[in-house]
Amino acid sequence: MSGTAAAAANLDTVIRERRTTRRFLPDKPVPRELLDESLELAMRAPSNSNIQPWRLFLATGARRMRLGEALLRRATSGFPATAGIPESFAVLRQQLGAVVYGAMGVARDDAEGRRIAQLRNFDFFGAPMAGAVCMHRDLGHADGVAVGMFLQTLLLALTERGLATCVQVSVAHFPDVLREHLDIPDELRVLCGLGIGYADPNFPANQLRIPRNPVSANVVFLDD
Repeated sequence: MSGTAAAAANLDTVIRERRTTRRFLPDKPVPRELLDESLELAMRAPSNSNIQPWRLFLATGARRMRLGEALLRRATSGFPATAGIPESFAVLRQQLGAVVYGAMGVARDDAEGRRIAQLRNFDFFGAPMAGAVCMHRDLGHADGVAVGMFLQTLLLALTERGLATCVQVSVAHFPDVLREHLDIPDELRVLCGLGIGYADPNFPANQLRIPRNPVSANVVFLDD
């Protein structure tokens, strides 16, 4: 196999291996050298006029624990049920929920079990490193695309190094908590949360392979 073919095969493997981790090993820290290597690669993501709009705030140790505790306190008093997903897309969320909760042994009619499982979002599923992805408030959709490309590159680089990740929309519903505990400036908009660590290999939901649409459902080819 040529070097180019081997690189392509490795990339294919990393893309397919990346998944959302829903329980981390809380006492197994993220090696800083692996994180730094991954961030250096992620910084190669493209952006409009090379403004590199992504801003990432990460916490470990005591600060990470305080962040999770504060988010849990806020979420316990009530959190959005749909995470901003329009009603027309709700069926997709329900389908995913059935797969994920099913893997965790939580029945559809187990309201308390589902509530407890949802609350784990706000402690980043026990990830030893957690934080927020942000972008300047004055920037628009095109720049948000660039942030997404940075984030995906980071996820893949971390996956290649044996680390697990979880991108979380839920915690972004409490930006004031994130700002307080991560020292996020007011001029930045909180887009999502991010947990990084090592996946708990014994947690069934970490073994899930969530299906994707066929390409034809999302891509239109025009050649006339």
